Amino acid sequence: MIIINIKDGESLDKALKRFKKKFEKTGVLRELRSRQAYEKKSVARRTEIKHAVYIQNMNLEASV
Repeated sequence: MIIINIKDGESLDKALKRFKKKFEKTGVLRELRSRQAYEKKSVARRTEIKHAVYIQNMNLEASV
């Protein structure tokens, strides 16, 4: 359960923005989407490796 304490004088928009940020960090939607369709382990591993290569290339470009 996500609890957001609204501070004195804080607008509802800011509180909603903090709630959305906390909600996104929990990964609930990501988990829900991943459970909607079964993905074979080999396919999941392949996409994970592709993502790791992409991140590695991004880090190499940033350091150069």
